[in-house]
Amino acid sequence: MKHGRISYNGAVHQITEAADGRVRLADGRLLAEGDFQWLPPVEVGTVFALGLNYADHAKELAFKAPEVPLVFLKGPNTITGHKAQTRRPADATYMHYECELAVVIGKTGKNVAKADAMDIVAGYTVANDYAIRDYLENYYRPNLRVKNRDACTPLGPWLVDAADVPNPMALKLTTRVNGKTTQEGTTADMIFDIATLIEYLSSFMTLNPGDVILTGTPEGLADVKAGDVIETEVEGVCCLVNSIVDDATYFAN
Repeated sequence: MKHGRISYNGAVHQITEAADGRVRLADGRLLAEGDFQWLPPVEVGTVFALGLNYADHAKELAFKAPEVPLVFLKGPNTITGHKAQTRRPADATYMHYECELAVVIGKTGKNVAKADAMDIVAGYTVANDYAIRDYLENYYRPNLRVKNRDACTPLGPWLVDAADVPNPMALKLTTRVNGKTTQEGTTADMIFDIATLIEYLSSFMTLNPGDVILTGTPEGLADVKAGDVIETEVEGVCCLVNSIVDDATYFAN
């Protein structure tokens, strides 16, 4: 089942997907696209982001694949919803998307064994974790400007129950820029799979419901400009749409 969150009439509502493309409120009312604002599909807790978790992406950037997970944290200010705008600063010379499978934790977990790790997963959604290479100090430890800019990480639109994604390690990832496919990959190529990441993270800190793991992106990055519409899609999960705007447009909203 697909679950989501929207802002409608000044309040936050939980929604499910309706068969005709509309969304259904908890009281049964149906709303059409454009009548509401999309929010991230869950109230996000700690966001863990993986660097270089696809061997082809590491090679694309001329880095050796990591031997242990390379993880950094993202602040709540970074997360925005489906159909939202992300700013490309005037001083940026190369800004790229990152299509990622996002894993949402559903149960509290500490020292979770790999064999039990998938039991604490609530479901999956899609993230687009934009990066600006100009701001990068070290691919192994991205600095705050790269990964903690306001609204730099659209998430959603739907949370798909884990039971409805029987094999999250065999999903196609696709990015389209203005309708043209620019990135294709598969979660099967992750260096560290989901269960390994949960075991690793929970070995030194407690994972809580609403925590999100962004599992990395495959090769196929491209520069995006103001005016571009970016679609990041994970097979069997959902398609996330986002647009890039310049400083004047972003700050006018």
